Amino acid sequence: MPSIMEYTLNIRGRLLDLKEPTVMGILNATPDSFFADSRKQTEKEIADRANEIVAQGGTFIDVGAYSTRPGATEVSEQEEMARMRMALAVVRREQPDVPVSIDTFRPDVARMAVEEYGADIINDVSEGEDEAMFRMVARLGVPYILMSVQKDLHDTLMAFAKKVQMLRDMGQKDIILDPGFGFGKTVEDNYRLMNEMEKLQVLGLPLLVGISRKSMIFKLLQSDQSKALNGTTVLNTISLMKGADILRVHDVKEAVECVKIFKALNS
Repeated sequence: MPSIMEYTLNIRGRLLDLKEPTVMGILNATPDSFFADSRKQTEKEIADRANEIVAQGGTFIDVGAYSTRPGATEVSEQEEMARMRMALAVVRREQPDVPVSIDTFRPDVARMAVEEYGADIINDVSEGEDEAMFRMVARLGVPYILMSVQKDLHDTLMAFAKKVQMLRDMGQKDIILDPGFGFGKTVEDNYRLMNEMEKLQVLGLPLLVGISRKSMIFKLLQSDQSKALNGTTVLNTISLMKGADILRVHDVKEAVECVKIFKALNS
């Protein structure tokens, strides 16, 4: 079931329309993100990736400087900030007008990215575990991606309802919900949640789905990240049919093609 509502996001005072699904391209300024081909560390690699995302039809660039893969090395806040500053300087130079999302769970990294580089969206994979993040994004006035770490639809809905209310009480306006595929869930949990994902639309907020090359695909298919593009495309298409408004992906061109086919089916 496609999204039943139309949403807009306030991006630096400009309304971005989510009437049609969009694609967020991943830019990992890390040495250890789970998909090796996504790791970009030099200025040239970061510039090339930012330009590639836009050239292939991506609407957003999602910059991460801390790997959240299982078993990843702990990174200090100072190191995350240093990586993020380097990446954002390059991204802003290459693509100054493209909305930039910051993948972090640390409030001070979020503040730095918004205040120093005009970052547009905060993408928090911790479900607001640090309540200071809620206060920070409400103060900064930027859209916030709230990701679930719950294992099933019931718990996801309950946690989202509670935390959305907390954010609203703090004055947060734009909220995007991410079911959190791959976080706090078994392979089976992930597919059960995907099967019922359209029910999240009852919350009346835009949905972001990030299943790109994740273990729910390659473990099921007994392969690895490098061979998970076909499975990713299948699940991206299903996600669109179940109401996803934003696809967060490594492979932008293929995701944009999913959106084009989905739009043709629903035109």
